[in-house]
Amino acid sequence: MDAPVQLLLESALVLPAVLVALWLRPWRVLRATHLQHPWLAAMVVLPWVWSLHAAMPGGTLLQMSGACLLVLMFGWPLAVVSLPPIAALGAWLGGLDAGLSLGLLTWNGIVPATLALGVGWATRRWLPQHLFVYILARSFLGTAVALSAASIAGLLWQGGPETLSFGDMVIGHWLMAWGEAVATGMLTAVFVAFRPDWLLTYSDRLYLPDDRRKR
Repeated sequence: MDAPVQLLLESALVLPAVLVALWLRPWRVLRATHLQHPWLAAMVVLPWVWSLHAAMPGGTLLQMSGACLLVLMFGWPLAVVSLPPIAALGAWLGGLDAGLSLGLLTWNGIVPATLALGVGWATRRWLPQHLFVYILARSFLGTAVALSAASIAGLLWQGGPETLSFGDMVIGHWLMAWGEAVATGMLTAVFVAFRPDWLLTYSDRLYLPDDRRKR
């Protein structure tokens, strides 16, 4: 796909998502003082995470995302509004040009964040409301599914180097997705145990049995 067309189509995915997120007034989440410091920490740490990337043979980039964890902690609107500055700072720190930065924002940020929102809705709709469902299904498996699907969609959209087969590129992105899913699941478990108020999508009322809440 020609670079100008690719940039235009990726912008057509990013801009509507950001506009919808802004329309939902995500800054209201930060009125909760217990979320302000975690959000600021994420805005400091994640650009450095986005500046670190490994290149597969042929130049295909592999990178951590953090988008699914942002959705779990702050909800989809604030996560989507936070991702563009994270991607911009990460590109500047990592020496990436604007085209690569937009591609990473699209397929490593906005798309997996939106898919994570869909996974969260599906788990709430069709699975039991249980603590382990939230940790294992939503945070762990949900992250793996969202990142894997977004990566495959990005590969189909952008194409890849002729020196590397499509299957090899899928395996590389799949391994990155599962690695991040493990980290997201572990952090979610820690937050549920010690800082449940850092997870906007979590509630003891929904996910803990009545007898546990009374203790």
